[in-house]
Amino acid sequence: MGCITKHFLNESTILGVWKIEEEINTLLEMVNLDADDKKKYKAFTSISRRLEFLSVRALLSEMLGKDARIVYNKNNKPFLKDGSRFISITHSYKLTAIICSVDERVGIDLEYMSSNIGAFAFKFLNRKEKITKNPDEKKYHLYIHWCAKESLYKICDKEGISIRKNITVEPFEVKESGEIKGKVQTEKINESFDLFYFKYDNYAIVWTKKKYESK
Repeated sequence: MGCITKHFLNESTILGVWKIEEEINTLLEMVNLDADDKKKYKAFTSISRRLEFLSVRALLSEMLGKDARIVYNKNNKPFLKDGSRFISITHSYKLTAIICSVDERVGIDLEYMSSNIGAFAFKFLNRKEKITKNPDEKKYHLYIHWCAKESLYKICDKEGISIRKNITVEPFEVKESGEIKGKVQTEKINESFDLFYFKYDNYAIVWTKKKYESK
């Protein structure tokens, strides 16, 4: 299927989502891999990991053009090689998503809602967070919290953040899509963020953005 959405959130920030339905050879024809990309690609032994790698490059090409290149720092955080935009990348099962911006910090996460997430919710929820008791909405509600926390972890770009202790999603009524608020508090960080969520098929997707302020 390829790119299922390329949405301009504003004049400087783009959100794209790719659904992987192509064969590897088809995706290879869609991208222009440089020497570093080819080396990384060949290092992957599983088909699924190669498909993920190629889908990220295909989506980035769709969003920014074939010359766009991703590099990673020592913590495996992605950056654009030319430094022109902030970028955040996520992948789960058959979906890949990217958000990038010229002047806003960004974070995004998506998850295929397959597991019994309630069994390990204690690992990421804290006492301030409230989950619906409606059994038809509970799984989605939990996944929104998980994706929101991952998005906030990414946008803060800091080591040593505890997803359970340092990140809090304010209570909200779960809907098909909506806006929620989250906070990150550590010894070095005290920031609030607006987050946006929606459901696509059996996926929960959450993203956040905030104007970059140089220090």
